[in-house]
Amino acid sequence: MTAIRTDVVKLGDVYGTLIGDDVTVGQLAPEFTSSAADWSPVNPVAESRGKVAILSAVPALDTSVCDRETRRFNQEAAGLSEDIIIWTISTDLPPTQKRWCGAAGVDRVKVVSDVANAEFGEKYGLLIKERRILRRAVFVVNREGVLTYVAYMLHNGLEPDYDAVIAAAKAAL
Repeated sequence: MTAIRTDVVKLGDVYGTLIGDDVTVGQLAPEFTSSAADWSPVNPVAESRGKVAILSAVPALDTSVCDRETRRFNQEAAGLSEDIIIWTISTDLPPTQKRWCGAAGVDRVKVVSDVANAEFGEKYGLLIKERRILRRAVFVVNREGVLTYVAYMLHNGLEPDYDAVIAAAKAAL
């Protein structure tokens, strides 16, 4: 049964309804199906097996914090081992994601959508029911599919600790 929580994430001055339980370090990363730019199914956890994956959950790419975060991870990717894959997951429509990536020059981060079935949002405790967007969070998954870093932002206006995320990804190699 999927957990429903009403005391975790705020939407302005009121709490929103958060669907799903938080994941924790040491747990096997839940697999999920998302959509690529052409709506084809993508399972980032399965596709990253044998490599380290950074999963960056953002509400909407075309907002200031999500824009900065995704551009920053795209820059960071240039200096990382090819054994580290960075995924950004939002509930934007795939064509919107493709258009945003083209305009922003984001070409190293793999961007996928959770809009079709919100499976990522539910399995990682990220789906905000009232707006059908994701709560901001970052996860690192090691080569064996185990979560080695988990950071949920206190609210969607906060950016992750990029240095800590990159250090955790390098440590998971």
